[in-house]
Amino acid sequence: MGKISAKSFVISNISLPFTCNEDEIIDCAMRRMKRVGVAPAQLHFRLYKKSVDARKRQDIRMVCSVVAFAEQPVSADSKCLAKNSVKVKNEENLDVIFGTEPLSAPPLVVGMGPCGMFAALLLAKNGYNPVIIDRGGSVEERVRETDKFYKTKILNTSTNIQFGAGGAGTFSDGKLVTRINDSNCNFVLKTFFEFGAPEDILVKAKPHIGTDILRKVVSNILKEIELLGGRLVYNCRLDAIEEKESGLVAKTSCGDIKCGTCVLAVGHSARDTYEMLLEKGFDIAPKPFSVGVRVEHLQSDIDKALFGDFAGHEKLGKGEYNLSYTKGDRGVYTFCMCPGGEVVAAASEEGGVVVNGMSSYARDGRNANSAVAVSVSPNDFSGDVREAIEFQRTLERKAFSLGGGDYTAPCQTMGDFLAGKCVNEPQRVLPTYMNGNCKTSDISRVFPKFVTENLRCGFVDFNKKLSGFSVHDAVLTAVETRTSAPLTIKRNQEMTAVGNDKIYPAGEGAGYAGGITSAAVDGIKVALKIMERFAPKQV
Repeated sequence: MGKISAKSFVISNISLPFTCNEDEIIDCAMRRMKRVGVAPAQLHFRLYKKSVDARKRQDIRMVCSVVAFAEQPVSADSKCLAKNSVKVKNEENLDVIFGTEPLSAPPLVVGMGPCGMFAALLLAKNGYNPVIIDRGGSVEERVRETDKFYKTKILNTSTNIQFGAGGAGTFSDGKLVTRINDSNCNFVLKTFFEFGAPEDILVKAKPHIGTDILRKVVSNILKEIELLGGRLVYNCRLDAIEEKESGLVAKTSCGDIKCGTCVLAVGHSARDTYEMLLEKGFDIAPKPFSVGVRVEHLQSDIDKALFGDFAGHEKLGKGEYNLSYTKGDRGVYTFCMCPGGEVVAAASEEGGVVVNGMSSYARDGRNANSAVAVSVSPNDFSGDVREAIEFQRTLERKAFSLGGGDYTAPCQTMGDFLAGKCVNEPQRVLPTYMNGNCKTSDISRVFPKFVTENLRCGFVDFNKKLSGFSVHDAVLTAVETRTSAPLTIKRNQEMTAVGNDKIYPAGEGAGYAGGITSAAVDGIKVALKIMERFAPKQV
C-alpha cells in the first residue's frame, strides 16, 4: 500500500445533526485521522467548511470538513485516506513571477468591480503603481445617488447600482459562492476577511457578506490600493484606447491617461464601451445569457418549506434555494437568491427598467427574492453582438413603458401570471422594488413568447421541488436582464485581447466570470500574467 507524506489534510463529509457544536465536529475529524494511521496529537485541527443538508426535513444535518495540519510532514496510507474521505490539502499561495519587459507607464485598470479591484490590489502590492478608474463614484456617492433615484426617479447614468466602486456586487447580497474550482478562491475569501468581512465567510459553504458590510470592505480595499501606490480616479469613463509608439493612451472623460498596459474589467453593463471596442475592431462574439424576473415570497414561507418544524432555528439561518429546469435545449433557473432581501432598481440607461436583488448581512427583511431566468442563445436573435445588447435593451424599455414610463416596475402575482390574466393586486406578499413603486401589469407583454412559456413551465416544476414556490400570491417583478454579459471579448492564452497584446479583457464584463468570486479570481489571474511579463514600474 502506498504512503503519502504531507503537512495538511482535509477531512470531508462529516455529517452530524445540525445542532452539533464545533467540538463534536473536530472529534469526528480526529477519529478519522486516527483511522488513517495519524495520531491526532501530532495535528492541529480547525473547521474548514460547513453547510446545511435539509433534504430530509425531520433529519436536517450539518455537513462539514475540517483541516488538520502538522508542524512537520506526516505519513498516511493512500487507500485509507480515500476510504475515510481525507485528502491532502495543497498550498494556496499565489505564485508571483516578475518579468523583465519594461512598462512605459503604470498599468491602467478600467473598472472598480471585483475583477478590477483584485487586479489593482495585487499589482499595487507588488510595486506596479496601477491607475484604477471607474465611470461611477465612490461607495458613498453611489449610496447618495441611489437614494436620490428612489426619491426623485432621476437616474444618474454614471453612478448607480451598476457603476461605481465595487461594481454591481456592492448592491447585492454579497454572495461569494462560485462553481469554479480554483485555489485562488480562498485567497479572495481571505482578502475580503482581511478588509472587514465577517470571519464566517472562511467557513460557510455558501458565504455571503451582505451589501451593508460589503460597502465598507470595498472602501477599505480601494483605500489600501491607494496606500500601496495606486491611484484611484472616480467619475472617469473610458471613451477610447489607442496604441502609440510610446505605449497605450486611454481617452477618458477626465482626459488622456498614458498606460503601459490596460485591464478591461468594465462590467456587464458598459454598453458604450462594448460599442467603442467593436468600432476599434476587437474580436467580440455573442454568447448565451439569460433574462427573466425577480420572484418574491415571504421568507418565513421559504424557511418553512425547507426546514419544516425547525424553521427559524438560529443554527439554520435563513432558507436558501437553488432550482433549475430544462425543457429541450432551454434552461430555466433561479439565480442570485437573496434571503430576507429586497428587489432593487438597477437601471443604468435612461428609459429602461432593470431589477436585481440585494440583502444585508443579517438578511432580516420580510421577503425572500430570486431571479428566475430563461436562457437565451445567439440563435434567438441574429447572432450579431449588437443584436445581443439590443435584445436586453428592448426588454428593459418594454418594462419601462409597461410600468408607466417613470421607472415604476411592472409586477404581477404568480397566480395571474400562470393563468394568463392580470386581475389581482399583491396583498400578502408585497413588492419591495423601489419601496413598493410597482404597477400591476401583464408582464408577459415584456417578453418574447419563448421566455414567458419557459418561465411558466419552470415555475410549475419548481413547485414540485420546493413546496409553495408557485403559491398564487408570490410576486413577480420585471425585468431581469443583467444576469451576465451577452458577449465575450476574445483573448488568447496569455489573457491578452486577440490582436492587441497590451490589453487584458477580464471579468464578468468580458465574458470570463459570473459573480463576485469568479470575477475577482479572473482579476488575480490577469494581474499574475501582467507581472509575469512586465517588470515593476520604477518610482
